Amino acid sequence: MTLFLTGSPTRYGEDHFTSDNGFLSEVNAALDEAVSRSGLGQGTLPRVLLVSADPDDQAFTESVLEGMSLCIHRSGIRTEEIVMLDRRNASEAPELVRRADWVILCGGHVPTQNRFINEIGLKELLKDFDGVVMGCSAGSMNCADRVYSHPELPGEAVDPQYRRSLVGLGLTDINLVPHFYQVRDVWLDGRRLFEDVVFPDSWQHRFYTLPDGGYVKVKDGRSTLYGDAWEISDGRMRQVSYENSSYSFMNLIFISPHFPESYWHFCAGAKANGINVLGIADAPYESLSEELKSSLTEYYRVRSLEDYEEVFRAVAFLSYKYGKIDWIESNNEYWLEQDARLRTDFNVTTGIQTDRIASIKNKSEMKKYYALGGVPTARQIKAAEGLSRVRAFARKTGYPLIAKPDNGVGAGGTAKINSAEELEEWFSAHLGDSARYVIEEFITGLLVSYDAIFNDKGEPVFENNTVFPTPIMDIVHQNLDTCYWTNKTVPAKLSQIGRRTVKAFGITSRFVHLEFFQLDRDREGLGKKGDYVGLEVNMRPPGGFTPDMMNYAHSTDVFQIWADMVAFGERRKGFGEQFYCAYVGRRDCHAYRHSHDEVMARYGSAICMNTRMSPALADDLGDQVYIARFKERSEIDAFFAFLTAV
Repeated sequence: MTLFLTGSPTRYGEDHFTSDNGFLSEVNAALDEAVSRSGLGQGTLPRVLLVSADPDDQAFTESVLEGMSLCIHRSGIRTEEIVMLDRRNASEAPELVRRADWVILCGGHVPTQNRFINEIGLKELLKDFDGVVMGCSAGSMNCADRVYSHPELPGEAVDPQYRRSLVGLGLTDINLVPHFYQVRDVWLDGRRLFEDVVFPDSWQHRFYTLPDGGYVKVKDGRSTLYGDAWEISDGRMRQVSYENSSYSFMNLIFISPHFPESYWHFCAGAKANGINVLGIADAPYESLSEELKSSLTEYYRVRSLEDYEEVFRAVAFLSYKYGKIDWIESNNEYWLEQDARLRTDFNVTTGIQTDRIASIKNKSEMKKYYALGGVPTARQIKAAEGLSRVRAFARKTGYPLIAKPDNGVGAGGTAKINSAEELEEWFSAHLGDSARYVIEEFITGLLVSYDAIFNDKGEPVFENNTVFPTPIMDIVHQNLDTCYWTNKTVPAKLSQIGRRTVKAFGITSRFVHLEFFQLDRDREGLGKKGDYVGLEVNMRPPGGFTPDMMNYAHSTDVFQIWADMVAFGERRKGFGEQFYCAYVGRRDCHAYRHSHDEVMARYGSAICMNTRMSPALADDLGDQVYIARFKERSEIDAFFAFLTAV
């Protein structure tokens, strides 16, 4: 079903559907889809069913039928039939709904229409309806699950028996106050409709008011408002959308939005799209950056993010206050399992749930999905199988071997085993925890990543390639400087294998960071020199300031691209000039030949970022960060050499 909520599908005083904010084209597209699904063949015209707001007033109903029919046809929409559902044919409602491709709930008196639609059981009749539903004024208001029916006739504002909350069709949880420009200054029974009635009713509630020409489209679980609109909540009104812009109705819980530091950009991008961004973390509110504070609709502090029950209660409170939670996300490796558990417990279906988390966290489980996608990977054995089995494994693969935690991130706990003697030493050192590890054959080649944002259809809306000439394991173990770069473009073969990997893992609606080895020589069973071999999948953005590097390399905003994917299922941010973007993380323990001032004097015009790395990430990424962009690949090597010279 595609649902449109309008005050009126026309601008005030016009006799045809407005094209403003894309309304007419959206309706036509939805009708085309509905008719094609009907299975009646090409050229079939939509069958329209109007639902009266005053089913017992035949004169009113006939005038609405005539006016809406003219309006539809003057809008260029051809129809097979237009039928009005009122008291006279109420007994035929099931058949009329079944035949229709387009149901229009007409405007009028909300309580009167509400009684009629409940009498005929329209909610149940629309339960499996696969066409287009459009509400007009009262019809839009009655589409809600709990209908806010503000007084509109003389006497209703002062009538203690007048019910302002009604049971509606349950097609949306959005409560509209339509016809903004016509009703904004209305007085009713000596009271101002907005200041004295609607505003007080908005405590612990949320209403939206919009002028004719604006509308809400609901499809595939996404609700988007187009055109001028205002939110009324807790006695206040604020404009949330403007002409020729849109606003997404969603509640996003962002776990740990303060770390990494740059993640406030994800929150800002989501809020810019009209999403309620609800932060949960264990940091004091006053310690949050001003940018993050302004990007959050609300912040809930817990004593510890490690305490699942406490975080659960935080989500429950925010769900009670703001309604259904649409997204729960941290974009952080450390919290992926907790994110999945929260989604499962709160039935949030827009991300990975508990039953899938092992496939993206455990390296041993990843192998199965790589195999499904036909992606070659290094041979692996679980250390839990014991020393003798691992010795036999080593006789097949040869040394060196790599031992690493089955569930872990970065190079922590990773060891290179060069001989049978070192293998025995490793097992002796891990008598109590060897079951936590897997052991793999050692692959030589260039470490590269495929970074991408995939929408809910499993399509990439953004792709990037980063090259890591020195493995993170060597950087950490040898205390080396961190040097890597982002390419201008993604090699076609890497894009293909990256997309294939994501499809094999069944991943949608995520920012991913997939690591591959590009073979430096032919390897039997893995591929030819230059081919890509799967290393591991990370279902979150790359660490540190790599997302910022993507912005600099592609002259874009990946944080906003992610937020657009969340809100709209598509990319709305374009690209500018393309560059190579290089990263150097220098270490405080080294004495460098060239001082900071010398670095800035030579590369200042190319440097995009110069900052300190968070101590929590410094082992992998260095202490002092320099990020620069260049037009030519050859400039990167000179940049690395100059900054790392000692």
